[in-house]
Amino acid sequence: MTGDNRMNILLPMLGMITLSGLMIATLFFSRAPSIIKHWGNLQHAKHSDNLRPNLPDRMRYITDNHNHLFEQPTLFYAIVIYIYLVKNADDLHIQLAWGYVILRVLHSVIHLTTNNVSWRAVIFIMSGFCLLAMITRELIAVL
Repeated sequence: MTGDNRMNILLPMLGMITLSGLMIATLFFSRAPSIIKHWGNLQHAKHSDNLRPNLPDRMRYITDNHNHLFEQPTLFYAIVIYIYLVKNADDLHIQLAWGYVILRVLHSVIHLTTNNVSWRAVIFIMSGFCLLAMITRELIAVL
């Protein structure tokens, strides 16, 4: 794919960046009242291992989801940039990239609402297949 069409592979990356930004905002707004309330007396929270067991489940879900968005998706960003740089952005890559983003959004919604681990696992595996398919296609192109 050449020209402006090649840019389409970057749009799903913007989608993931947007999801991550929304989670940062959610984390901020969920924590800000407590930070303000306990201002000057926050030393007990200097290590997340000490703080996490004392958080309500909903707050832990927000924290966990935020952290998850800075784990596997980093590989997504890398492969999308790679595909863009080597000019291999075709329709299938773009569909897989959007599939990954949509599945990660679903994963976040499930995580922040019902936190049904069975459904989260299925969605996580499906998103992983999208990511692995993109990586595999690029490995085959190199060989």
